[in-house]
Amino acid sequence: MSVAPPHTTARPRRGRLPLLGLLLPLLALAGLLAVSLPAPAAQAREAAATGLRVSNGRLLEANGNEFVMRGVNHAHTWYTGRTTAALSDIKALGANTVRVVLSTGDQWTRNDTADVANIVAQCKQNKLICVLEAHDTTGYGEQSAAVTLSRAADYWISVQSALTGQESYVIVNIGNEPYGNTNYAGWTADTKAAIVKLRNAGFGHTLMVDAPNWGQDWSFTMRDNAASVFAADPDRNTMFSIHMYGVFNTAAKVSAYLNTFVNAGLPILVGEFGDMHSDGDPDEDAIMATTQSLRLGYLGWSWSGNSGGVEYLDMATGFNPNALSSWGQRIFKGANGIGSTSQQATVYGTSGGGGGGGGTTSACSVAYTVSGQWSGGFQGEIAIRNTGTAAVNGWTLAWAFPNGQRITNMWGATATQSGSSVSAAAASYTAVIAPGATVSVGFTASWTSANNRPSAFTLNSTPCTVV
Repeated sequence: MSVAPPHTTARPRRGRLPLLGLLLPLLALAGLLAVSLPAPAAQAREAAATGLRVSNGRLLEANGNEFVMRGVNHAHTWYTGRTTAALSDIKALGANTVRVVLSTGDQWTRNDTADVANIVAQCKQNKLICVLEAHDTTGYGEQSAAVTLSRAADYWISVQSALTGQESYVIVNIGNEPYGNTNYAGWTADTKAAIVKLRNAGFGHTLMVDAPNWGQDWSFTMRDNAASVFAADPDRNTMFSIHMYGVFNTAAKVSAYLNTFVNAGLPILVGEFGDMHSDGDPDEDAIMATTQSLRLGYLGWSWSGNSGGVEYLDMATGFNPNALSSWGQRIFKGANGIGSTSQQATVYGTSGGGGGGGGTTSACSVAYTVSGQWSGGFQGEIAIRNTGTAAVNGWTLAWAFPNGQRITNMWGATATQSGSSVSAAAASYTAVIAPGATVSVGFTASWTSANNRPSAFTLNSTPCTVV
């Protein structure tokens, strides 16, 4: 999706889209199935991959668990001050992934190495897989200010130190919607070259590549060349992202496009979509149902902050998680929505969201309640329940505040705080929690701009279910 930065009205236009007519999935399959099996050297590199990786058309975690993305996009580069709360709120609504908008500095303010490292840390703190995308490529060839995929690859190399060692948590989306509706035939060669440039620079991450035609691939350039692009990656660790807006206005079009990749054994997800758009009415029900049926990921556009005439794509009005729009209600709480189908990545331990499969069973649950709030301060209570079969004898509860809140007093435990991170060690009279029993900790704390609840807690380093 191409949106304007805040306080502007201009935005890149998608241009006039030709009529799709009837898709020809059999012809598409003929082209895609031409991909050959990886050579032995490529198979060895795939087997040696650490962190997230692609295998047989599926995204896997390092332990071999299949990971299906369920999440949303957040426009960090235009709303850097909103990111901490946004990630916490997105996680609290059940997402397992967030796609974060960054800038190379060519069109907007550059997100530097320190900023990228901070975003990755916040994703990990909120137990989210982090898809990082460079937005300055949007509409290249049609949008005059857009930059090449090669330039985007140079940006990733410039911030590589923030990403090295994060292969289990981060996917690098090389460039957003890297061609508009002109000269898009160059997408194939440019995408291959960008992948190879990153691999030669030492990137072992799963890479994600967006389609041309403002991400919607109405020309089928990505569909028909996906096999050769995948084969160009020496690590065989690239996945394809289609953005579904007005082009994908029927269930038949959604199904035909996605099934072409699935049947060819090529990894695909819906990296952006909405419930309406100025270029046509996307079939969001079909997108969500089809991805769920095919075990494919989806990332809706977008959490909040849209402008330039597409404000209707905001899921949270004014970044307020308690003021979800109809689109926000649909994607988080509707049929095949995030709340009922998302599964937390097993690299984080406890399974989150709904839908079954993956994760481990927690032996504790935590209920966090704000019992009173006033200007600059509040009182809270944390109820810790032992859901296991053995007694807990001595404990430390740990969490991170999302908005810079500071503990001022605590009873039932002794608090230690460093930055946003808090640990609470049991008092003598709360140290033992029998199976099925609950102990409570009370506290007062200060807050400034916001007072959102923490999204995750650990008890003696074991993740707890948040209720």
